[in-house]
Amino acid sequence: MTGEARLLPWTGEEGKPCYLVGDGDGYLSRLADGIESVQLGMAGDLLGHADELLAERRASGGELRYLALRLAESLRDIKRVAESRGARLGG
Repeated sequence: MTGEARLLPWTGEEGKPCYLVGDGDGYLSRLADGIESVQLGMAGDLLGHADELLAERRASGGELRYLALRLAESLRDIKRVAESRGARLGG
C-alpha cells in the first residue's frame, strides 16, 4: 500500500472531496477509473452538443442557461479528474 491519497471523481457530504489511499489496484480504484472515463466521455459529448446548439443561432435563453449549467458541471468534474491525475504523476 502506498501513502499517496488519490482524489476521487466524486464528492462526499457538503461537496467535500473524497480520497482513497491504496496501491491503485483495488475495487475502488477501478471504479474511480471507470467513472473518470465516463466523465471524460460525457464532456466530449456535451461539447459536441454545445457546438450544435450554438451553431443554430436560434437557441432560447432557457436552452443556453441549461447548456451553461451542464458545461459548468462537466468542467468541475474534468477539473477534479485533471487534479487527481496530475497529483498521481507528481505534478
